[in-house]
Amino acid sequence: MVRIGYTMMTEQAGSRELVDHVVRAERAGFDFSVTSDHYSPWLESQGHAPYAWSVLGAAAQATERIPLMTYVTCPTTRYHPAVVAQKAATMQILSQGRFRLGLGSGENLNEHVTGEGWAAAHVRLEKLAEAVEIIRSLFAGENVNHHGVHFDVENARLWDLPEAPLPIGVAVSGDHSCEVAGHLADLLIATEPRPELITAFERHGGAGKPKVGQLPVCYDTDRDAAVARAHEQFRWFGGGWEVNAELPGPAAFESATRFVRPGDVAESIPCGDDVQAVVEAVRPYVDAGFTEVALVQIGGDHQEPYLEWAEHKLLPALRGL
Repeated sequence: MVRIGYTMMTEQAGSRELVDHVVRAERAGFDFSVTSDHYSPWLESQGHAPYAWSVLGAAAQATERIPLMTYVTCPTTRYHPAVVAQKAATMQILSQGRFRLGLGSGENLNEHVTGEGWAAAHVRLEKLAEAVEIIRSLFAGENVNHHGVHFDVENARLWDLPEAPLPIGVAVSGDHSCEVAGHLADLLIATEPRPELITAFERHGGAGKPKVGQLPVCYDTDRDAAVARAHEQFRWFGGGWEVNAELPGPAAFESATRFVRPGDVAESIPCGDDVQAVVEAVRPYVDAGFTEVALVQIGGDHQEPYLEWAEHKLLPALRGL
């Protein structure tokens, strides 16, 4: 049975609200949660971007059962991998073993702020693989001295290590990233239900490992209102990874999506209160081989009605998958 997750979307709610939302999601019965890690929202209409790691620490204390996970953190530009390792180890201790570290090669939207420039996709993937190896060594308790192609680490050691192993997930979008994930990660992360990603991941060593997908939905009893909100805040979603990873800020996403119509968004995102529409949107992930799917409710001010609906109608229906 596929596990269904809740997404703390840092681009659309403030820090205190995000913690309140995940507490309610735990009570609603979601199997796990994930958290985006952004410096900027995709669009100005979303309006938020608190520091994800502070939110996660607060969520670890406010919840009791629900697993937590970054979806995803880039450990190559805005954060150095040695610092990510320390943050993740601390989160695993605070959450008493409920944390998973999701990593990816990043988006220009968030990583450009350090002024280091935005590398080509193949270089970003090289940096990610090197970063994962550094983080693995630190998780193992080693004293790390590393002088690689992209990173230097000088005499680093994690002094507070969790007792429970800390799983690492890697986001994938093609065969090369699937190879990195298969060799180095404990789980796969993706935002599209493409069976070829699962096949490539398993071919490179990912057989038997969890595969986590993500799907936006926009619940509202008024479908027209749901479509309008999805268009206002999530029309960037259809741009695809190749485009979304490259644009430098909300203004660029505004420009790139100016011709996207509400009907275009409604074709790819379930909008309204039709439970079966969400079930059918999740089904391709299950058919492709994903073991977990995190849902994103669009609209930071529309979480409570969504969570009430999810608890009593949506989650029971999805359990059938």
